[in-house]
Amino acid sequence: MAALRQFLSHAAAALAVAPLGAPASAETVADTIDGASPEDRTILTLEDFAQFAPRTALDMVQRVPGVSISEDDSDSRGFGQASGNVLINGQRVSGKSNGASAALGRVPARQVERIEVADASVFGVSGLSGQAINVVTSGEARQSGSWKMQARWRDDFHPSLGVANLALSGRSGDVSWSVEADNAPERRGNQGFRNVTDGTGNPLELRQEKFTFYVDTISLSGSMAWKPPGGMVANLNGKAANYRQEIKDRAQVFPVAGPEGRRLFESLEDEWNAELGGDVEFDLGTGRLKAIGLARRERSPFNDTFLRGGLDGSNLYRSDFRQTTDAGEYILRSEYGWKTPSGPEWQLSAEGAFNFLEAESELSEAISNGPFVAVPLDTSNTRVEERRAEAVLTHTRSLATDLTMQLAVGAEYSEISQSGDTEKVRTFTRPKGYASLTWAASETLSLVTRIERKVGQLDFFDFVTSADLSLDNSNAGNPDIVPTQVWSASLQAEKDFSEWGAATVKITYDKIEDIVDRVPIGAGDGPGNIDTAWGAMAELDATLKLAPLGFEAAEVTASGVWIDSRVDDPVTGASRRISDDLLYEVNVEFRHDVPGTQFAWGAKLERLAFTDEFTRSERRLERQLNGIGEVFVEHKDLWGATGSFAVRNFLDHRDVVERTVFAPDRNGLAVRREVSERDRGLIFVLSLNGTF
Repeated sequence: MAALRQFLSHAAAALAVAPLGAPASAETVADTIDGASPEDRTILTLEDFAQFAPRTALDMVQRVPGVSISEDDSDSRGFGQASGNVLINGQRVSGKSNGASAALGRVPARQVERIEVADASVFGVSGLSGQAINVVTSGEARQSGSWKMQARWRDDFHPSLGVANLALSGRSGDVSWSVEADNAPERRGNQGFRNVTDGTGNPLELRQEKFTFYVDTISLSGSMAWKPPGGMVANLNGKAANYRQEIKDRAQVFPVAGPEGRRLFESLEDEWNAELGGDVEFDLGTGRLKAIGLARRERSPFNDTFLRGGLDGSNLYRSDFRQTTDAGEYILRSEYGWKTPSGPEWQLSAEGAFNFLEAESELSEAISNGPFVAVPLDTSNTRVEERRAEAVLTHTRSLATDLTMQLAVGAEYSEISQSGDTEKVRTFTRPKGYASLTWAASETLSLVTRIERKVGQLDFFDFVTSADLSLDNSNAGNPDIVPTQVWSASLQAEKDFSEWGAATVKITYDKIEDIVDRVPIGAGDGPGNIDTAWGAMAELDATLKLAPLGFEAAEVTASGVWIDSRVDDPVTGASRRISDDLLYEVNVEFRHDVPGTQFAWGAKLERLAFTDEFTRSERRLERQLNGIGEVFVEHKDLWGATGSFAVRNFLDHRDVVERTVFAPDRNGLAVRREVSERDRGLIFVLSLNGTF
């Protein structure tokens, strides 16, 4: 064990000399970094997307039949377990919040030479499985850009105006660059009634509620790529953003007995965050070495306040919760890959990472017109750190002309420490890796099976105590929480139906150890580990072209996921689904680009559901009625731009929340029930976007 720890520590230390880097080269490098033949890939060009009049590379990728974009999001564990499936010029984007979608949105569509869709093994990038998308851009030295503006109006809520985006890109010699400025205000909300009864159904009060969720996000991002003669590729990308969120949940209270009352919950958050990442890749010996670096920082102060009482001043209660968090992530990673004369490929990767979260929290309350008095909170002022190192050896080889195998074997060492209100240091050494088989069953059907051992990423907020003022409960911080481990097995089928479209279906089964769920902690509860659980998931991405039925330039796209799971409830002992987890999500779109015109029209449907959320003494369920429907019309040459008008929520979607409170816990009797139903109203969206 000590030898393994020393090896991983040395591997991580070696990364400290690695240069930084990021997204993608603007040169066509895909053909030089892997030896796969063009026949192994589906090639799409701008002409294949002409009916949609795409303005950016992102517009094109979003229309690739039967495939959806998987992002390397900020919650993924470093880069080693990142799940993104999009490459740009054969390379992954070395970013998280500033990842593949952001980079593609800065590339004008006319700079896309081709889009390649193939099994991930074709591109020789370790860790990818299933279908991957490689966007190959031209090396033309010219400047260009894209812009977007949007306005949203809705019933009885403030409009969302000022949505604007401007992206510029260019090239000079061996250097290409792009920069993007984005202003993205959101104005969301709903309103309706809440019925409150006791445990036997006797009415206690009726509330008329209105909820608003207003966000203003301003960001500046960009990337730079350098490809000098000699085969070296270097990239750098960065992003800085300010995020301001304001929440108000207001209610008029009409009790069965007593005076009319009021409730007001307000939350204000003012966050800034920044990310800088990059990579450099070059020939070394018989292979290629790639060094990757990433640094992310975030500061997020927020303040929640709550007030309730009668309009006559009786039963007045006020509470105030403040928290300021500083968080950061630093990653250094090296990958060295080489191919043997007989054909098999090898890659040795080493990654070191440092994550931290520092939080300062305080809770106070006031009764009647009295002063605010501090309420003690355990583990409210603390710092959590994780130092992690891993090494993985990956081997790829062809077992037959239509069968490819990829194996990865490695281990991870991590040290989690907590200081402040709680002092604790723990270390873990865990194996990780995967085995994958890809079978090209025919020219139009590919099957991918994968077995993987994964280690989950902890949410450091789970270590810190917080308060939910609107629900009048707290979330106890847990210094003993450990990362989840998963044995995952999946089977994916990718089918090309030629002129009918394409589809990808994936089924996954997870056997989970130390699942993070809600557990009793002291006299309260919070996030904690449950020994075992399992989860099963089915995913679908499909495109159905209607031209063979005589409906030219029309198609239906659908994506969906359904999840089932089981875990033993730590309070009742009964078997149930994992708390507050996605149950299903469905997105369907019909689109018709009217032949011989610049018009398109269509409709969309979005619907999702979550599992029940359990605490020690409560059960809550959020569900949707009817889903969110949208109809739209689009003109693709409105004075040189693309303009669209959409009406959302024409199906009268409603948000329903059911809450049951038990005493003394969920083994006892129900003492209170709340059912709320809120309407979002009609939403009107006007958009304009173009290129120059």
